[in-house]
Amino acid sequence: MLDKKIIKSLAEERINELNNGLYIVELSVSSKNVIQVEIDKLKGGVSVEDCISVSRNIEHNLDRDKEDFELHVSSAGLDKPLRHVNQYAKNVGRVLSVLGIDGKMQEGELVKVIEDRVVLRAMTKKLDEKKKKKIRMEEILEYPFSQIKEAKIVISFK
Repeated sequence: MLDKKIIKSLAEERINELNNGLYIVELSVSSKNVIQVEIDKLKGGVSVEDCISVSRNIEHNLDRDKEDFELHVSSAGLDKPLRHVNQYAKNVGRVLSVLGIDGKMQEGELVKVIEDRVVLRAMTKKLDEKKKKKIRMEEILEYPFSQIKEAKIVISFK
């Protein structure tokens, strides 16, 4: 089986050479030597050239005669959950859907990212005791990363 550390080192070597804000979101190597590398960029999107460049550096530095492998290098898709702190920082101002480890779902605008947590501005319904009806209120919520099971960008076509 291929060494994940070597593959990560090869990917990071090219990412450092490119020096364009790329980073690894996820890297896995299956028992059948299927290598999956998912990358993202601090600002803007990942180009096909970025993926090709990282892929070639890995492929050209591994020996297929010694151990055969299948390699996939791709960008982090909009439909996938956020998994890296840089992805949260990149998406400040966008609406997120956050599923807590407690099973509760909350949607709100990502206001900021602080070391170990995110801050959302959400619209919630609260009971107005005087009027005896629910009213919509803006609420600022903080979610420590340790309490987030999954967070996705809410894609809107408005």
